[in-house]
Formats: sequence, C-alpha cells, structure tokens
Amino acid sequence: MRYHNITKEDMLNGDGIRVVLWVSGCSHRCKNCQNPITWDKNDGLLFDKKAEDELFEALNKPFIDGITFSGGDPLMPDNRDEVMRLVKKCRCEFPDKTIWLYTGYSFDEIKNIDGIELIDVIADGEFVEELKDNNIKWVGSSNQKVIDVKETFKKGEIVLHS
Repeated sequence: MRYHNITKEDMLNGDGIRVVLWVSGCSHRCKNCQNPITWDKNDGLLFDKKAEDELFEALNKPFIDGITFSGGDPLMPDNRDEVMRLVKKCRCEFPDKTIWLYTGYSFDEIKNIDGIELIDVIADGEFVEELKDNNIKWVGSSNQKVIDVKETFKKGEIVLHS
C-alpha cells in the first residue's frame, strides 16, 4: 500500500482531534473530488514499518481521540487488506480511541469485509457534485452517509452518526 500523508492533529475528518492516514488509490474519480492527488495507487510513499511506527506513535498521544482512514479510498482492493490490518491493530492497541473511515463504496458493498465491525464510523458513498451540500457535517454531498457502524450492526439497519 502507498500513502500520501499522515496528519497528526486533524479536526476536520471526524470527531475530536485525530490522526489521519491518507492512502493512495481511488478508482471512483468523483467529479470535483477534494483530493484527486490521491487517485493514483502508485503515487505517494510506500507504507512501510517506519510509516506504521510514525502512525502509531502519533496515535499514542493522550489528547488524540482517534484515527481516520481517508485518501484516495482506503477500501480500494489494493488497500483493503493493509487498511483492515491497521484497523485491527488500532482497535487492539487503542481500544478507547475511535476509528473513522471514508470510502466511495456504499455500506452495503463493504459491510461483509472482515473486521469492518471494528470501525466506529464510516462515511460512505461517492461525492456527487450535483448533490454538493456544505451544510452536511463530515461529508460533501447529500447522497453520502455518516454511519454509526456498531449501532448499524446491532440494529440490522443503517444508523446515522449524530
């Protein structure tokens, strides 16, 4: 897997102060995407042991509320195994920190991925320029949903994060 950046103190991509891993690779290629530089799966830096250590060191700070996986698309086939390994490691090492993930896939398309239930919040769906709405918190267009994953699995229907 490749990545573009690790943001160590972010307040725009989920609740609280977060670490964000910006992965490379996205085939959705949404019109007027906010981050087209991350589309090419071969661009950016190799996510190696050094990058992983940097990520977990940033997460270990007591004022950090959690991690957000974004990009690109963390759940693109080339990213999926590595991102889910990191989700599992985050949940194990930092059980009290929240995990957010942004993806262009719908929740129905990803709900059976092994470990997906370990994520707290998933912002799903492609950005649609014609449905752009600056008044919606955490996403850019009205077709996208910000899903409370644990409640969704518990109730068997999509529950939005409040």
